[in-house]
Amino acid sequence: MRIGVLTSGGDAPGMNAAIRAVVRTALSYGDQVFGVYDGYKGLIEGKIQEFDRKDVSEILNRGGTILGTARLPEFAYPQVRELAVKQLKKHDIDSLICIGGDGTYTGALRLTEMGIKCIGIPGTIDNDIASSDFTIGFSTALNTACDAIDKLRDTSSSHQRCSIIEVMGRHCPDLALYSGICCGAEYIITSQTGLDKDQLLKDLKKNRLQGRRHAIVVISENLTDVYQLAKEVEEYSGYECRATILGYIQRGGTPTPEDRLLASRLGSYAIDLIHEDIFGVAVGIMKNSLTYTKLEDALNMTNNRDISLEKMLTKTQ
Repeated sequence: MRIGVLTSGGDAPGMNAAIRAVVRTALSYGDQVFGVYDGYKGLIEGKIQEFDRKDVSEILNRGGTILGTARLPEFAYPQVRELAVKQLKKHDIDSLICIGGDGTYTGALRLTEMGIKCIGIPGTIDNDIASSDFTIGFSTALNTACDAIDKLRDTSSSHQRCSIIEVMGRHCPDLALYSGICCGAEYIITSQTGLDKDQLLKDLKKNRLQGRRHAIVVISENLTDVYQLAKEVEEYSGYECRATILGYIQRGGTPTPEDRLLASRLGSYAIDLIHEDIFGVAVGIMKNSLTYTKLEDALNMTNNRDISLEKMLTKTQ
């Protein structure tokens, strides 16, 4: 077979491990593998190169993606996707493996509807693909966030300060929820908990009056202006307050062993499915078992994984 592989959307640590697994597993079957540079944008531009074993050597522990990535909103238009189909046919590529998040899955679904055999691999630090318990990059991003929060706690305690820390995750609460629990945050605010500003201010003031030296508030992005919130907390509670947005530092870095292993398993599994003539699906891991879900279903699934964590949180805060 002639198999293409691309990475799209936001980069995530572990994508390189997935690329490596795709290439080497395909070669073990006797397939030819083609790397597509810069996601769907590179696909329509014909940035396609055949890969061999040495092309994916020494990338297992590298962050980012050697294939590069780009966002292409225009891929929503059929005439743009036709350009991608023409490039795939020009290179006689039988199937395409797409590594990324829900935007990548949407592109793969649309190509599947146009007759291209696609498989999606979940690569996003947000952990917002509900068809898999964990996505490639989440473990590394969580480790990065925890390391930063632990360091901020040290200085917060020294200065008797409240630290408000915004983590990524887009609309998914997992990064905030997991990092907040792991770092013992006094308050975790996500899209599911909502932000009750009045109650937060009252609680922080009460903590200050009780003599607690510091407070850590972890909050998901896109919920509020954390710098403005820090000003309000300082004016009301008596704590000196600082806001920190961790930002894109969470996207980079050497992937954790968990991400390397997950990426390797999913990349190899995707090739196995191709040889079983299974397409139009997204691979994932559920209860530590490899599984696959139709792309359309994967995009429509709801993430309910964190319910038990939220219940635990109410007992341990």
